[in-house]
Parts: sequence; structure tokens; C-alpha cells
Amino acid sequence: MTIRHFLTLLDFSPAELISVLDRADQLKQFQQEELAHESLKNKVLGMIFEKSSTRTRVSFEAGMSQLGGSAIFLSPRDTQLGRGEPIEDSARVLSRMLDVIMIRTFEHATIQRFAEYSKVPVINALTDDFHPCQLLADMQTYREHNGSIQGKTVTWVGDGNNMCHSYINAARQFDFELNIAAPKGYEPDADLVKQNKQRVNLIADPKAAVKGSDLVVTDVWASMGQESESDQRLSAFDGYQITPELMDHANSDALFMHCLPAHRGEEVSSSMMDDARAVVWDEAENRLHAQKALLEALLLN
Repeated sequence: MTIRHFLTLLDFSPAELISVLDRADQLKQFQQEELAHESLKNKVLGMIFEKSSTRTRVSFEAGMSQLGGSAIFLSPRDTQLGRGEPIEDSARVLSRMLDVIMIRTFEHATIQRFAEYSKVPVINALTDDFHPCQLLADMQTYREHNGSIQGKTVTWVGDGNNMCHSYINAARQFDFELNIAAPKGYEPDADLVKQNKQRVNLIADPKAAVKGSDLVVTDVWASMGQESESDQRLSAFDGYQITPELMDHANSDALFMHCLPAHRGEEVSSSMMDDARAVVWDEAENRLHAQKALLEALLLN
């Protein structure tokens, strides 16, 4: 069987991504009906975390357990990765002992190099450039509430970070239009925007960007590793907070999403987090179901 990796959404075709979401819906129904489904019995997932996590660790670990497999948590503090072992050496060793490997790290080049030398599938559980697993959950959540996202308008408000980059890829793979409202100096990668210029619009004013949108999304203004820039970013992002009043410029049935954790009072108001249009808790839960479907796709082809 050919080894498939999932480092960005572009590693799967649009049809394959839809198939993963269809399976995620089915697996979610199985859990709700308490139907045992051990499709990955005796399979072992290695989870390498160089960044802290709540939702990613719990969803992958619980998901493997529910599918009859198991997961091993690996941190740089507890492995030779933290003592300078070359990435390619770790990849060669771990992929001879594990069935699939999930990595949450800083530089995207790190996971690309690991995948190059791995004998088993590698999943990107977040890098500084992309967060594709979150997008699977977001797309599953949108269609649960409002049907297909194809042809819709999505607006990203905030930092042009890894989540924003994955939304650009999602616009291409799921066929929707993406507006991006980011302060000057905090726009997403220019090359990525240029590659998708036919469906990505940079609109500085959040109100103008949100107008007529079907989905509005944001993320923290200072990501992991950027804590020293917090004060500077608070000033730069003034006026970019998602509030119920800003959401009122979107379509009447528009949804609000946030990958969490949220900094209430910064990128999103507390009232918006508790607004009926916010589907952040469904979105968080769907990390579990979407990733279970992804694991099956990679391991069972």
C-alpha cells in the first residue's frame, strides 16, 4: 500500500476530503448510538508534541482508543528528539515501531523532513504554517449546520497565521470564496495568496470583509511562540475583534468559528462566544470524529 501523508489539505483531493467528512459523520453517529467500532484494533499512533495541546492530544488519543487502537505521547523532554537526534534518524526508528505518527511542531520543514524518511503515514497536527486537521473539523461543522460550503463566502478576521493559511487551502479544495481582514504587516503568506488569487480577497476593513459572509472565523492574535509580541499585537489588531455587532454584517444564517483556546475580550468578545451563531463547541468536538476518519483513510486506504 502506498504511504500517504497528511501535511496540508492539498495532500488529499477534494473528493477524498469529502469522503473523509462523510466518514466522520458516520463515526460520530456510531459514537452517539454507542456502537463499538474497532477498525484500528492493535494499531498504534505515536504523538510527537513540541507545542502544548489540549484538543489535539485528547482528540487523537481518545479517537485511537475508540477505534480499538492505542496512542503513545512523546515529548522532546522525554525522547532523543529533545537531545538533538537528527529528525531523519528519529523518523526511521519510530516508523519501524508505530503504524502512524502525528506531529505538532514549529517549523513546517520539520514535519516535511520527518515524513520524507518515515515508513508510515505522518499527520500534521499543527505547524507554524498550517493546521489542516482543524479545517477538517471546521468543514464538518459547517455542513452539519448549513449544508455544503461550496460556493459560499467565508471571512477570516485577524492574524494571517497557520489557520488562515489552511483556510486558503480549504477555499481551493472545498470551492468557496475567502475574504481575509488582517492589519497591515499581519497578512498571510503572499505567495499562497497569489496562488489562490481567483478565490482569495484581502479586505482590510473587517465590516466590509464580513458583509454577506456565510461563515466568520478568527484565532488568537498571538500564537504559541509569539507571546513576547502580545502588547504590540493588541495595538495592531485594535478594531478586529469579533462581536455580535460585527457578525450582524454577515448573512442572517452565518456561523462563527474559533479553533480555541479563545482569549475572550481580545480577538473575540465574551458575548460572541456565547452567541447562538457561535458553533465553537461543535467545532471542537468534531476534531475527534474528523481525525478518526482521517486515521482510517491513511491506515485502511
